[in-house]
Amino acid sequence: MRSSLSALALVAATLSLLLSNALSAADGSVEAGAQKALPCSACHGPDGNSVNPEWPSLAGQHQKYLIKSLQDYKNNSRANVLMVGQVAALSEQDMADLAAYYAAQTPKPLTADPALAEAGERLYRGGNRERGISACIACHGPRGRGNPAAAYPVVAGQHAAYTAGQLRAYADKTRKSDPNQMMRAIAALLTEDDIKAVSAYLQGLR
Repeated sequence: MRSSLSALALVAATLSLLLSNALSAADGSVEAGAQKALPCSACHGPDGNSVNPEWPSLAGQHQKYLIKSLQDYKNNSRANVLMVGQVAALSEQDMADLAAYYAAQTPKPLTADPALAEAGERLYRGGNRERGISACIACHGPRGRGNPAAAYPVVAGQHAAYTAGQLRAYADKTRKSDPNQMMRAIAALLTEDDIKAVSAYLQGLR
């Protein structure tokens, strides 16, 4: 397990440097982003806290990850009919402003399903050596806060339904926005029970 975590840490450090250069967008304005985010509030909530578990909460998410996500929708490495339409006319400055606004918002805590959270915590923190599943903690950290420099997202407090949907999309390779196919490789090894458990655990993680 230590060797697996060390390898992931090395990959994370390398990608951090690459993404730090690749995502050096213009500085965003929280005030400008607040105005530009008005159309987004219908799905993501007025303060970035979505009330629909199928749609992600964006409050407190890292700016680089938010910018990368918008870029991914625009270049079709992430497929979503609604988002593709929303990002079509966005400039780099628009993306930077939106990212600055949502990063400045405060996420509202959610709770985990206790029937699933224990199994999810084991998988998140320890992976599964026998099945070759790396621990999520290697890239997303002990509290699920991700890595802002590497554009690894905050996963703590995210709706379980949304997280599960993204893991399934990585597993079936309909989502292709992960560097070096890291998430696709891991998600492909997860069972449906694994996905539900780790998604439930993350929903309650703070």
